[in-house]
Amino acid sequence: MTRMIAFYLPQFHPIPENDEWWGKGFTEWTNTAKAKPMFPGHYQPHVPADLGFYDLRLPEARLAQAELARQYGIEAFCYYHYWFAGKRILDLPFNEVLESGQPNFPFCLCWGNQSWTGVWHGAPNRMLIEQTYPGMEDHRRHFEYLLRAFLDPRYIRVDGKPVFVVYSPKELPDSMAVTDLWRDLAVRAGLPGLFLVAEHKSPDWDPKNAGFDAVINVRLPPRRRDSEARPAWNNPVGKLKHWYQDTRRLPTIHQYKYISDYLISEPVSGIEGYPCVIPNWDNTARSGSNGMVLHGSTPDLFRKHLHRALHQVQHLAEEHRFVFVKSWNEWAEGNHLEPDIRYGRRYLEVIHDELNAP
Repeated sequence: MTRMIAFYLPQFHPIPENDEWWGKGFTEWTNTAKAKPMFPGHYQPHVPADLGFYDLRLPEARLAQAELARQYGIEAFCYYHYWFAGKRILDLPFNEVLESGQPNFPFCLCWGNQSWTGVWHGAPNRMLIEQTYPGMEDHRRHFEYLLRAFLDPRYIRVDGKPVFVVYSPKELPDSMAVTDLWRDLAVRAGLPGLFLVAEHKSPDWDPKNAGFDAVINVRLPPRRRDSEARPAWNNPVGKLKHWYQDTRRLPTIHQYKYISDYLISEPVSGIEGYPCVIPNWDNTARSGSNGMVLHGSTPDLFRKHLHRALHQVQHLAEEHRFVFVKSWNEWAEGNHLEPDIRYGRRYLEVIHDELNAP
């Protein structure tokens, strides 16, 4: 059986920092709800269906998410986790999951180790929180904070080792020393070690050279450069120019049916790589014309995309047979498995059907 793991954004509750940066009560729903179509046929806004505009401070909302995911074959959520030299942010939902023991649904963590700027909100030079790496003592404290999660029986494992994902390995200084330290600390804590996974877009990048066991290949197509005054069509649909005189008002647009093969790279011998399927993407809710749209995604097109990913991992040992999904609930990026009012549960039904196909 393939292990389907969905990335999970814990942004859907107010925090003081977002109140200060973007206004009182800001969450990802703020951008999601105000989105508008930018060209004919543009699917915006994305409006949640079954789960509504939830607040992740509520245990009922977290339980409903887990029950829905379990019903359709998602094995676990991979919660984004933020550590800025000891400062933690957006950690309330996961902390409550950990402390309450509910929902009783597997999980792992992904360290989103990037600086936060205003880039997706039209303010690229605005630094909100800078990601810094003060040294090995900070990495030790980081591990000590994570240990309570690693010891939780719900935490997903490979060969008994907790799975920990790092979003941007290239930004982690001296990653070999850091990963060696974490593994050593894990053994001292009574674990058999850690199974460390990095995200990277290149299928040729060997995770072992950076201290990792495996890599998740997350490949989004390129966004047009600011100097380019047209959508990045990868197909003959350039007649958008007839709809607007100035195409600089448009986001970068790729047709999903043409770009979906690009999203999953061919495996490379000797590298344990996991594909990351992307059911949909449209971050114009955040970024307007600076955003990117994978236009025309449907459950049927996603089925072909997912089928290819599932086939690609069949050679791996069953416990290593991961396919990641980006994402469970990135609503302001138009990137979600949670049901919306257009397609309902059909993307989830595709996952269930494909996982259970002969």
